[in-house]
Amino acid sequence: MYINPLTLFSVVKQSCSSGDFLGFVSWYHYLDRTPDGCDIETFQFFPDGTTPSDVPLVLIAVIDDLLRLAGIIAVAFVLVGAVQYIASQGNSEDTSKAQSTILNALIGLAIAVVAVAFVSFLGNKLGK
Repeated sequence: MYINPLTLFSVVKQSCSSGDFLGFVSWYHYLDRTPDGCDIETFQFFPDGTTPSDVPLVLIAVIDDLLRLAGIIAVAFVLVGAVQYIASQGNSEDTSKAQSTILNALIGLAIAVVAVAFVSFLGNKLGK
């Protein structure tokens, strides 16, 4: 009987909840799930040659979370720019600085939303 030593580095995950917290996905979000929704698959760090590695799917989930965090930070910068705009009290230099902050934050938010949609699409096509 042959035992593949690379399977010693596999992790068995077992969870039946969606596990999303504040819109962030769990690290195993794009991995295969059983029909009842429970994760009872083996995570392959080093595949045995017949199955692909799950590392790219975990990296996609991490990138997805980082892009969602970037979107939250962009919203925070819109609020910071709004406070700067209110505090400028008509000073043209401070007003233009605040408008620039708001504009850059909105551009960043748009990029983050499009990137999250693309990464989610890619993760769903490669996994599950």
